[in-house]
Amino acid sequence: MHDLENLPVEVRPDRTLRVKIIDACGLACEFCHNEGTPVTADNTGRSAGEFVGTPGRTGRVSIYLKTNGANFLPARIAADSDFALALAAVRGSLPTNEVHFTGGEPTLHPELPGLIRIARRLGLTVGLTSNGENGAAVLPEAAAAGLDRINLSVFGTTPDELAAVQAPRLASPKLAARKLDALAKTIEAAREHGIKVSANIVIPDSDHVERVLRIIEQHGRSVVVRMLVSLEDDGASLAAMQEVVDHLGATPMRRIITAGASDQRVRYRLPDGRTLYAKSIRPVRLPETCADCRFNNPDDCQEGYYGVRMYRATDGPFMVGVCIQRMDLCLPLGEFVMSQRCGEVASFREDEAARLARLYAGEAARPRDERPAGRLAP
Repeated sequence: MHDLENLPVEVRPDRTLRVKIIDACGLACEFCHNEGTPVTADNTGRSAGEFVGTPGRTGRVSIYLKTNGANFLPARIAADSDFALALAAVRGSLPTNEVHFTGGEPTLHPELPGLIRIARRLGLTVGLTSNGENGAAVLPEAAAAGLDRINLSVFGTTPDELAAVQAPRLASPKLAARKLDALAKTIEAAREHGIKVSANIVIPDSDHVERVLRIIEQHGRSVVVRMLVSLEDDGASLAAMQEVVDHLGATPMRRIITAGASDQRVRYRLPDGRTLYAKSIRPVRLPETCADCRFNNPDDCQEGYYGVRMYRATDGPFMVGVCIQRMDLCLPLGEFVMSQRCGEVASFREDEAARLARLYAGEAARPRDERPAGRLAP
């Protein structure tokens, strides 16, 4: 495939902290990485080295747990002064303007509005990733607290499609129908209360093209749709994205790169004026931390360096990590902010932002009709 180097490029410095606020979730998706952590409900009472990565009674999985060296169970983060101090500590050591809540399922957190208010008082924009199962109940208050946006993970338009990616215990079309109804109500509540909404769709290979096209048709008129490359991609995921783009007759408009992290995306315009994004992974590595990592090769490192994540260990401190495939790199917050790794992340963010800005300085100035349309590239 040809690349997209001739599109105008927008470079966005990474200033985001991802925070896993809860581990509970009402789905059991077979491809879930659970932010690199064990499923708490299936591992309570176990110690590091005893955590199981296979589905327990919840049916949930954490796909990297067998090899990532995770040594703590994630706790639910309370909306209290400890959380405020933890956010302030990260912001004081790394330039941070946004916090993104993850899980588990963040909308199941009973103190979600309180967490949002704490982040907003620190001057941070707040987003979250959700499967939509509880949004209608909590988004009105979350919006009032200052929630800016919600990224919804969408797996299908029919109960059978959703059930097909669930553990056997939850693979019920009747249950899936209730979850899809909840998703629709979440979208409605978010739009009604002024929260920006996007639908994230993982597309593993060409077998999923028709499913993705149906999702775009059903939800693409009310939310911004973002296709996501599968982390276990061997090229089939990118090819499937290209198939969707070609089928829709989409025109590539802009390439957006997050400097200092592996995220990149291409913004397309559909013939009817709607917007579609195709998100993929750049092969980004921290220069020192990743240099001698056993996963540092094109086949094994699936996410690259994606950014900084914060957790709360059960009966323990806040933890900060830089890789879901290397949870053994997590450090207690107090150690992290004083560590060489924190300095490495800060320097890498700034250095790559400057490098990419220089590299693409001329692209944004070129008239659109002088730039040939490209195709998706890894």
